[in-house]
Amino acid sequence: MGNGVLRGLTIAFVGSGTMAEAVIQALLNAEEVMPEQIIASGPRVVRGETLRTRHGIRTTVDNVTAASEADIVVLSVKPQVLPTVMVELRGHVRSTALVFSIIAGTPISNIRAGLDHAAIVRTMPNTPAQIGAGMTVWMAPPAVTEAQRAQAQTILQTMGLEMSVTREDALDMATAVSGTGPTFVFLLMEAMVDAAVHLGFSRRQARLLVLQTVHGSVEFAQQSSSHLAQLRNMVTSPGGTSAEAIYQLEKGGLRTVVSKAIWAAYKKSRLLGERAQQPAEGPLQVGGNG
Repeated sequence: MGNGVLRGLTIAFVGSGTMAEAVIQALLNAEEVMPEQIIASGPRVVRGETLRTRHGIRTTVDNVTAASEADIVVLSVKPQVLPTVMVELRGHVRSTALVFSIIAGTPISNIRAGLDHAAIVRTMPNTPAQIGAGMTVWMAPPAVTEAQRAQAQTILQTMGLEMSVTREDALDMATAVSGTGPTFVFLLMEAMVDAAVHLGFSRRQARLLVLQTVHGSVEFAQQSSSHLAQLRNMVTSPGGTSAEAIYQLEKGGLRTVVSKAIWAAYKKSRLLGERAQQPAEGPLQVGGNG
């Protein structure tokens, strides 16, 4: 078993999509909870059956049934579905419960107003959290107790590394860097694989070369105290192949393009947050999943 912080608690996942399952899998793998402590809700019966078969957890199609008995309510629906879900859940979340949001772009103030509940942790996980190698940035307002902070931190540590911040706008910054970052890495790897195939490697060989090169580079950087520029200089001989390659990357504006991409992702995250604070328009929709 894990550190015992979550022992005996009921955790409800409102929304039973991919990210919710990733957190469930991480908790069970780390032995922080038993399957019977988890209940997940979502509108699709077949999805619930799949989760029960894979993980042995309880499932329901009723969000209120899941949340009303939980010590921790994990909001894991899509952002556009959240306003409807909060209408459902308002008044049904225990006053002592911790609300734990993994919904991108939705401010704590919006969830607090929608649920009429103060103890809310907002998180920004990323894709590698699905294999326990994630980077999650999170924030807990003063209404969250020390015990609840420990519960949130335990959940996040099963997903990889975590970083607590005191300013909510740091979550928008994290969305642009660590949240969107895997997209940049995948795109770079894809380009490297295509280039290797162009040189003459098979696609299988190219994929192995690139994945291990990136993996090894990250491991090397993590174990080194040197600045990244120093590590790059270590493999950049005067007049050599790396120097020629870097010249072309700099000539193509790689640094500028990456900076602009991160800035664009940050602005988009802020925009999504602003939209989330606006009243929902149109008829309410029933249910939702992440």
